[in-house]
Amino acid sequence: MTYILGISAYYHDSAAAIIKDGEIIAAAQEERFTRIKQDSEYPSNAVNYCLKEAGISPEDLDGVVYYEKPFIKFERILETAMAYVPFSMKSFINAMPVWMNKKLFIPREIDNHFDKRLKCPIYFTSHHESHCASAFFASPFEEAAILCLDGVGEWDTTTWAIGRGNRIEIKEKIEFPHSLGLLYSAFTGFLGFKVNSGEYKVMGLAPYGEPIYKDLILENLIDVKEDGSFWLNQEYFGYCTTDYMFNKKFEKLFNRPARKPETILTQNDMDIAASLQTVTEEIILKLADYVYKQTGMKNLCLAGGCALNCVSNGNILKNGQFENIWIQPAAGDAGGALGAALTIYYQFLDNHRKINLPDAQKGSLLGPKYTEEEIIETLKKFDAKYIKYDSEEEVCSVIAKYISEGKSIGHFAGRMEFGPRALGNRSILADSRNREMQKNLNLAIKKRESFRPFAPSCLEEDVEEFFDIKHGKKSPYMLLTQPVSDKIKTELTEEEKDYKGIDKLKACRSKLPAITHVNYSARIQTVSKEINPRYWNIINEFKKLTACSVIVNTSFNIRGEPIINTPENAYKCFMFTDLDVLVLENFVLLKEEQKPIDGIEKYQQQFKLD
Repeated sequence: MTYILGISAYYHDSAAAIIKDGEIIAAAQEERFTRIKQDSEYPSNAVNYCLKEAGISPEDLDGVVYYEKPFIKFERILETAMAYVPFSMKSFINAMPVWMNKKLFIPREIDNHFDKRLKCPIYFTSHHESHCASAFFASPFEEAAILCLDGVGEWDTTTWAIGRGNRIEIKEKIEFPHSLGLLYSAFTGFLGFKVNSGEYKVMGLAPYGEPIYKDLILENLIDVKEDGSFWLNQEYFGYCTTDYMFNKKFEKLFNRPARKPETILTQNDMDIAASLQTVTEEIILKLADYVYKQTGMKNLCLAGGCALNCVSNGNILKNGQFENIWIQPAAGDAGGALGAALTIYYQFLDNHRKINLPDAQKGSLLGPKYTEEEIIETLKKFDAKYIKYDSEEEVCSVIAKYISEGKSIGHFAGRMEFGPRALGNRSILADSRNREMQKNLNLAIKKRESFRPFAPSCLEEDVEEFFDIKHGKKSPYMLLTQPVSDKIKTELTEEEKDYKGIDKLKACRSKLPAITHVNYSARIQTVSKEINPRYWNIINEFKKLTACSVIVNTSFNIRGEPIINTPENAYKCFMFTDLDVLVLENFVLLKEEQKPIDGIEKYQQQFKLD
């Protein structure tokens, strides 16, 4: 047996993943264990979990691999600093301590974690090699085109490649400082959201605005060619010389200062978000079109942080050139740990690749699972009141009944998800038909902005009844946005048609208002009985009660907090929010039966609004 451990660390969202003879055994992000959002430190807890899940000790590993090449990345940072002297020196000096203490000494960091017990080699892959491998080698395709877009790795910001069997060949690249990911992050910061965290908020905000600044962006900030290649005008950006993504000239271009975090969102903010999203979608479509023309392949794999832009992904599918699209659910840096391990096993060690159906990702349910004994221990700690059901079928029926009655459910069962999306196992579930649910979940439970949309989970076999998606296509990882079906749309009144900005939330656009965004779209998750039978059963029981096989699914956490990992995380989140019901495997708890617990102020302070 061959065990390869992959590690990503020291940028953001550190993670670890382990494979055995090419099979993905476990993967997890460090933030889930430390409760520090996007923890960037060495993923000690995630590594320990992966070894435990694989049932091995460090001595049993055949290879440990880091997801990028630190010396090449340092070369880029050094060259960039020298090119912009003297303006870059402060930022360069601020960055040096972590490089001198950790980033340039990855083998030492790894050896220290294992108390020098490792007997295997330590490998390094390039950042975009890791991304491409995480998408292609986990996909169900024997061959595919691969498109990777992110902020920046060593030098690469955009690459396309061809994957065949156990080989990936990178064909073309765009290099730093020209980066679609960094463009999006600059706007994220400008709009008052946290860079490398709030980009999805910008995407969710875009439908409330009009793309009136599209031409301004294309004429001043980014030059886009017909093949999708692009060039960023560095006169407007700060990331080469400072710790800021944009500069005063950027603000002057839009004739306004950057929005301060937590201030009221204006129509101007929404219009800027819409303009950025439109530009981004057009660039990604051009890139995908170019890759198709170069390869003629019917399959496309996507990875890198920009692959989490589910609107762009949906557009590629709708465009129709590629018959099949597979997107790595942990598309950002966390997924690089998995891709690095897969690269060494297949590309370096030249092992035969067996194609898995529906894919090799196992529903991305790759994190820890907790035993009945561990759950009971938590319940006793808090003197919790509960009912334990004898069978999973019975508890699924009970959950469905509560959802149909308008209750919000914190659902904790099975293995934790790997990647940023909760896919049913660490999810808050609710009734998609409830007009008030979107507002209630955002404000009373998630403690987040009112404009944020919620995703639907739909039985895989029923998806075409509710959504306008190509026949036979699936979206198991909640990474495709598609329109809701005309069959469930509702007619707007003349007054509702005139709503602008956040007021658009007042209009009911479909029979499933809790998951229908203001532009009639939804970020779909199709649920398979084969991959996640428990979650499928919950939705199927809800269908029996309501004739509707769509429920709301959002991650089980509050704003600023990582997705919950342990039963204790779940119980605290349940008690310190307005959730109605908590389900821990087959244990069901009702809020009104629980005693108050201390610590709500500390909990809310720990996960304060970002």
